[in-house]
Amino acid sequence: MIEKASVLIVDDEEMVITSVRAYLELETNFEVHGFTEPEQAVKFLESNLVDIAVSDYLMPRMSGIQFLTRAKQLQPEATRVLLTGHADKQSAIQAINEVSLYQYVEKPWENAQLLMIIQNGIERAQLLRELRATMSELSTAHSSLKDVQKKLLKAFL
Repeated sequence: MIEKASVLIVDDEEMVITSVRAYLELETNFEVHGFTEPEQAVKFLESNLVDIAVSDYLMPRMSGIQFLTRAKQLQPEATRVLLTGHADKQSAIQAINEVSLYQYVEKPWENAQLLMIIQNGIERAQLLRELRATMSELSTAHSSLKDVQKKLLKAFL
């Protein structure tokens, strides 16, 4: 069974979370988790896998960049998107560099554009997880082959 894609939205404005959640629930079958407090979202990330984290830039106590930095530490494969009402190119560059930001979206956003970003971000996260799993399998297979090679050499020498 394929698990539902998981979307995390963090914004200190409840209306933003409600709006994005309602749109995604109408258009997709994604599991949507919304938090108005970034600290609660961090706790959620500690025990729940998400495919994409969408965060507001300006929030009290913890900025979007600080939150996404923590999200990257906890779940490096999860895609990170920053929402902002402030067209500040310097903060966008900072976010891209510090948190490997996937996308920077200005408020107000176009629903169709946000949906495409979220869908592509989910696909990216899932591909990264598959790649990591495949690399791990290859590493294990390589180690096994080396062991067999050593045993064969020992048997014939």
